[in-house]
Amino acid sequence: MRHVKGILFTLLAFLSGQFLCAQDLIQIKGSDTSVNLVQMLAETYMEKNPEIPIVVTGGGSGVGIAALINGQIPIADASRPMSAKEYAMAKENGVIPVEIAIGIDALSVIVNASNPVKSLSMRQIGAIYRGEITNWSEVGGPNQVISLYGRQPNSGTYVFFQEHVLLKKDYSPKMKQMNGSAQIVEGVKNDKAGIGYIGVGYVHDEAGKVYEGIHVLAVARDDKSTAISPLIPENIKSGQYPVARPLFQYINGKPKGSVRDFVAFILSSAGQQVVEKMGFYPISGIYLENNKKAGF
Repeated sequence: MRHVKGILFTLLAFLSGQFLCAQDLIQIKGSDTSVNLVQMLAETYMEKNPEIPIVVTGGGSGVGIAALINGQIPIADASRPMSAKEYAMAKENGVIPVEIAIGIDALSVIVNASNPVKSLSMRQIGAIYRGEITNWSEVGGPNQVISLYGRQPNSGTYVFFQEHVLLKKDYSPKMKQMNGSAQIVEGVKNDKAGIGYIGVGYVHDEAGKVYEGIHVLAVARDDKSTAISPLIPENIKSGQYPVARPLFQYINGKPKGSVRDFVAFILSSAGQQVVEKMGFYPISGIYLENNKKAGF
């Protein structure tokens, strides 16, 4: 009988431990632009906090925000702001989204390394992706039909690029919709007529060098402005690069416990060093102020 009680006690202790692990588990879902960055942040955090497991998955900003609204996850990654419609849906579900900026992304336009075009204006890029400019010769390149690579509609990058570069107009139906930034890089590397847009954290290899086979374009705010490279940190900090954007995390209300601790780590100097290591830029200016207002 004593042996049976011992087995039951051990089983209960094991199940209790499993329950605690489930309670402490932090699930994060959303932006494919942020997924590698947040995975690295999670791994770095768990090295000193192994008792707090963190699971990070992508799927797109819209997928992550929907999961937060439905109460399925405590943190959503997003490479775009939540929409008014999403805030309204959250309110209906009793969810109060709190926006935290965790880093800055310089959305980068890439072409095949063989392409002689080294810079474009925002107007030209928008016209290319709307299908109004269809040949590289129209922007100083070779006589080649332009091959478009982009993201899928559930991607925050797709939405941001459409709003800020295409000026809320439709993408060309000829654009190849790719699942992630890595696929766009591979597509453009193997397509001499290719052009794509990706987060700046995806233009470098593990050695910190721009991937062979692609060139990162300098971008001009308008046809009279100087084209600015997204690869120079000062261009981002100064606000000169015209396609920079914050990377967000959304949480439900004021976070507590391990969720708050993890977000605080991301915003710490150690967390921001990881952001830089992954090829993005640390938060600054108004985003620091907004984070303070959110309690960080």
